Amino acid sequence: MLIHPQFDPIALQLGPLAIRWYGLMYLIGFGAFFFLGRMRARRDAWRGINEALIDDLLFFGVLGVILGGRLGYILFYKPVYYLSHPLEIFMVWQGGMAFHGGFLGVLIAMALVARKHQLSWLAVTDFIAPLVPLGLASGRLGNFINGELWGRVAPADLPWSMVFASGGPLPRHPSQLYQFAMEGLLLFALLWFYSSRPRPIGAISGLFLAGYGVFRFVAEFFREPDDFLGLLAFSLSMGQWLSLPMIVAGIAMLAWSYRRARPSPSR
Repeated sequence: MLIHPQFDPIALQLGPLAIRWYGLMYLIGFGAFFFLGRMRARRDAWRGINEALIDDLLFFGVLGVILGGRLGYILFYKPVYYLSHPLEIFMVWQGGMAFHGGFLGVLIAMALVARKHQLSWLAVTDFIAPLVPLGLASGRLGNFINGELWGRVAPADLPWSMVFASGGPLPRHPSQLYQFAMEGLLLFALLWFYSSRPRPIGAISGLFLAGYGVFRFVAEFFREPDDFLGLLAFSLSMGQWLSLPMIVAGIAMLAWSYRRARPSPSR
């Protein structure tokens, strides 16, 4: 059994300016997106995305992540609370971001970029899909550093079970690290390898949807449900219910993509 180190949430203090680890993780994620995106645009010109477009993808993507993530948390997790405390909607420094909301925000943002540059929306989402998981990994690492979103109670003999200060005296699964490994590193490796060759349009996006949905669904079995929600129907968490449509949509998109690319039989 391990003890969470209880890191100082402030990574760097410059006078009155405090740089927090969680914000730094977001910055690392956006930086990885920028540099890997430029590398892909330069290396794989057949994708139709040039280096100059990366700036727009990053700018609109950041807006989508922040606005969508915040609104998603409010609507999916605490709508009644924020309806009663509307001013707290703007208090993002208190925490409260949701991946599924950020995901929808990014989809809208990429649609705006595609329209601005007269590109196919799916071509844009296919391009960015492999760039996203490292940002997700950075966010989960930030959760671990902050000692938040810890896992369910684990067997005491599990070698990597961990006691979190805010999680009581019982050892728990370090589910943030499970998500870091699955939704971050493993999904990145899968998408990066799969996208290294030309694929039918929409296929890479479909694999991202299905892959993330499956990994998140599995990880939720080890993550402690939000105390204000608990488990929902069929003993599934809100994260699992939000991931199920992603899995279905991803599989459907993969099937549609390959069927569309299949040459029509000659008559």
